Amino acid sequence: MNIHILLIKTIRRVKILVKVFIDAGHGGSDTGAVGYGLQEKVLTLTIAKKIESLLKNYEGVSTKMSRTSDKTLSLTQRTNAANEWGADFFLSVHINAGGGTGYEDYRYSTLSRDGLTGKQQSTIHNTVMDKIKSYGVFDRGVKSADFHVLRESDMSAILSENLFIDTKKDADLLKQEAFLNALAAGHAEGIAKAFNLKKKASETYKIQKGDTFWGIEEEKGIKHGTLQKLNPSVNPTSLNIGQTIRIK
Repeated sequence: MNIHILLIKTIRRVKILVKVFIDAGHGGSDTGAVGYGLQEKVLTLTIAKKIESLLKNYEGVSTKMSRTSDKTLSLTQRTNAANEWGADFFLSVHINAGGGTGYEDYRYSTLSRDGLTGKQQSTIHNTVMDKIKSYGVFDRGVKSADFHVLRESDMSAILSENLFIDTKKDADLLKQEAFLNALAAGHAEGIAKAFNLKKKASETYKIQKGDTFWGIEEEKGIKHGTLQKLNPSVNPTSLNIGQTIRIK
């Protein structure tokens, strides 16, 4: 066989894998910003976990989180972990404070808005805003700054500031599960667009009278807890007859 044909066939069989590192800001002894009964470290971990779960619906992507629990990490530990893993993209999730309102995100200060990271930032920013605009969230725009996680990461890196924890209007939204789901979906779908990721083929199931996630998992031999992970926006305590859910 011609060596060039063999090489092309080999390349086609290899799946391109995009490695996305998700950093939940703060944690452990560092609560981050606080306001209206909320802690930044709790919200960032909740949103980060939702983003990771949603990215698993796409082909050719691998994810790693800086933390999966209430753990204290230095900024250096976060960027070192991403660099050592060889990540292609670094996303740091934060909640703003200071009496403002709305959503914004950052790239490193020396990077152009027209460069690779700038274009990825714009794609993610616009997708997040599309998901949350119905909540009346103010768009603070795409920005740049000399933040450690943006400066010391070896890959494209974005830091998102998801509303203001010390502004009541914003805090009220951050207390809503549906809003957190929309934020996570915006980030995940934005990353998917930025890296041209395709969704995995999925199997669905229509809810019938008396169905519960636990019962469906038992009937179909699915590991318990899987359906909630596959359907993060679905409230398992209020399933509707005829509602379509993912089972794979």
